[in-house]
Amino acid sequence: MTTYRERLTAPLSWWFAALGFAVVWGWLFLVATTWIAAIVVTVLLAAAGFYAVWRYGSVLITVGPEGLRVGRAFVEATHVGNVTALDRAAYRTQLGTGANARAHLVTRPYLDHGVLVDIDDPADPTPYWLVSSRHPADLAAALSAGGTGSPTAPHDTNGDAPRGEEG
Repeated sequence: MTTYRERLTAPLSWWFAALGFAVVWGWLFLVATTWIAAIVVTVLLAAAGFYAVWRYGSVLITVGPEGLRVGRAFVEATHVGNVTALDRAAYRTQLGTGANARAHLVTRPYLDHGVLVDIDDPADPTPYWLVSSRHPADLAAALSAGGTGSPTAPHDTNGDAPRGEEG
């Protein structure tokens, strides 16, 4: 039974960029060769570009009684420690100056929020997972509610209350 499920997908602009790349190359081939060659190149490059955007941009995040799965990576529920939803500033800090080189990162450049999941396993050298999410508070709540982690309030550096938790 899955308690949380989120699929990260690339934004529409990435798809348009892949299509634009294919069209530009198709136009170059049209100028230099024949219509057929240009169409073939455009279709092949569009297909390759769409596949690359889909493959990189698509990540499935699930939380269940067995633990947390992000893409192909998995951590058992017994090894999930504190879970913290991060706002933009805290998330960027964890990607930059506050980063640990041993951390497991599943981040996407088109998202500026995420969740920090401490790993509570003495045999694992990974101190934490940093995971991009469109709904970090919901993901943190699912990890905490499922008995897989200790709840930590969403981190907000500008002093505002997290969304949905106003006074």
